[in-house]
Amino acid sequence: MNDPICLFAETQLQFVWRQATVEARFIIFFLAIMSIFAWYMMVSKGLQMRRAKVLNQHFESEFRPQKNVFVVYDRHFDISGCPMFAVYQEGCGALDARLKHGNGETRGKLISLKSMEHIKRTVEGAVARESLKLESGLILLAIAVSGSPFLGLLGTVWGVMDTFARVGQLGRADLPTMAPGVSAALITTVAGLLVAIPSMIAYNWLVHTLRVQTVELDNFAQDLVSRMESEYLKEE
Repeated sequence: MNDPICLFAETQLQFVWRQATVEARFIIFFLAIMSIFAWYMMVSKGLQMRRAKVLNQHFESEFRPQKNVFVVYDRHFDISGCPMFAVYQEGCGALDARLKHGNGETRGKLISLKSMEHIKRTVEGAVARESLKLESGLILLAIAVSGSPFLGLLGTVWGVMDTFARVGQLGRADLPTMAPGVSAALITTVAGLLVAIPSMIAYNWLVHTLRVQTVELDNFAQDLVSRMESEYLKEE
């Protein structure tokens, strides 16, 4: 049995869509494409940051108890998608190269302060690159948040302008003349808000999560460099 309320609502939407201008339909179509990209970015970035958080926790639980900074590095395993592991790999690779400088495959015991400064810059660069990887794509959500309401407003203003132009041409301003055009014009604003609201919620959550993970990555990098200095830095 069909619900009369659902049928009434469906009839309303169909009526409004039939009354919409070509410009309004084009804007709604563009907003629908924007919504698809926005939802794809919400889901993909959410999964990426959740995966990065889980892998970071797993890597920290492996790395923290080790007595030497090279223990995990010497195992030669890979944790793809883990920002902390990527920073650790680059830092240990730079330290390993400095310790083996001029000694072939044998690691030296100590490095100079100048070499440690080079390693520190390498670690900082790795942190910046991993942060940019986590941040990439958020601009699409920012565009959806800020741009979709204005696109919807553009369609509404355009539709209302057409309605008043038609009223002027017909020479009467009664409800049957104005209501269809105004209701069709307002549907673009609704479409813009339907894109902007979930995008805004997701964007704020993702930005907060990004900030937390960036701070945790910075703290790990500082701890990593401190351990390298305590184990391998030559006292001047």
